Amino acid sequence: MVSAFGVTIKLTVFSAILALVLGIVLATLRVSPMATMRRAAGTYVEVVRNTPLTLIILFMSFGLAQTLGITLVSGNSSTSLADSAFRLSVLGLGAYTATFVCEALRSGINTVPHGQAEAARALGMSFTQSMTIVILPQAFRAVIAPLGSILIALTKNSTIASVIGVAEAALLMKEMIENTAAVLAVGAMFAIGFLILTIPTGLLFGFLAKRFAIQ
Repeated sequence: MVSAFGVTIKLTVFSAILALVLGIVLATLRVSPMATMRRAAGTYVEVVRNTPLTLIILFMSFGLAQTLGITLVSGNSSTSLADSAFRLSVLGLGAYTATFVCEALRSGINTVPHGQAEAARALGMSFTQSMTIVILPQAFRAVIAPLGSILIALTKNSTIASVIGVAEAALLMKEMIENTAAVLAVGAMFAIGFLILTIPTGLLFGFLAKRFAIQ
């Protein structure tokens, strides 16, 4: 059980890193002065955000791995199947969660006074420089709490990875329920496990939101 939750934590951490990086890129593109970039990022966000996560994870397995042969692992590895399922799940979870990170950051960007961007341009900064040095740091401070909620949702969404055989908590719970009659006891144990993961996350981000709140 501990190892299964270890896989859940790794799924969450790696997916969160990918989602944060991709979300920053998407948010930047969504407020870009180039209309083409704004439309492309907006289309990605709307399509992916409104697609069921289960379909995205299944696409990673059947579409990328089985149809296109993109497994993200070496075929000579003795654990190639398990590694491929894990990495494809990280890719799917990250790509999906990035849309929510993007929208949270975009709302934070909208709270930054326009004068900040104008001052950055007056100092000769490019759009990229003004975003990374002036706008995004302030936007992050405004959306710490929403980002915490997204991370909690990602932790729970990681259970979807079990549909392609990733040995995380949900898959172990399913196997335990199939092999024992103690359905309620098993369910309660795993529910407590997820509470142990998510409640401290919520408390931490709540503290950070108050600590770095824009006065």
